Amino acid sequence: MTDHPAGERFRLYNAAQLEPVLADMAARIAALLGERRDVAMVGILRRGMPLAERLRQHLVARGAPRWPLYPLRLQRYADDLRLLHPHTALTENPELAALDLPRTRLLLVDDVLYQGHSLLRACAWLAGLGAAELRTAVLVNRRVSRQPVHADVVGLHLQVAPGDVVECHVPPYEAELSIELLRPTAPANLGKAATRTV
Repeated sequence: MTDHPAGERFRLYNAAQLEPVLADMAARIAALLGERRDVAMVGILRRGMPLAERLRQHLVARGAPRWPLYPLRLQRYADDLRLLHPHTALTENPELAALDLPRTRLLLVDDVLYQGHSLLRACAWLAGLGAAELRTAVLVNRRVSRQPVHADVVGLHLQVAPGDVVECHVPPYEAELSIELLRPTAPANLGKAATRTV
């Protein structure tokens, strides 16, 4: 990763510790959605997409169909925690718009639920396209969402200091699956951005 703020870094979970978390998430997703074929997965770029692929691998291993997976690009903060878009920017995916959404169950996957802006924006857009059923899954919930959204499936609940940054490292964007905590040395420069993903 590039353009990190300076600060102390702590590894909270490594790949070996996170694989059982993903397997448990997949089990709960399977219980929620069953083995239906009218399901499509949506991964929020960037790291929600490879996380969704890992969850799909666990689901297929459990006997679920290989549900199609589509990317959705949203952006509010840069990786260096600069606020880029006061209103979360969404790039429409025509493949999603072309689905028969009233007859398709959607599973939306992201890495971190922080203030909830990205999840709310994605859900609103998909609902506007006619999605009749939309479920959400996140690897980490910081439990500080300011929006009327929640995750149906959560891997880990982490309550950390407001100025700390929760970083989900997910291949191919990083070399190894892990979760790290960054404690910036200059939190005053971060404003309200306390995580890379919202």
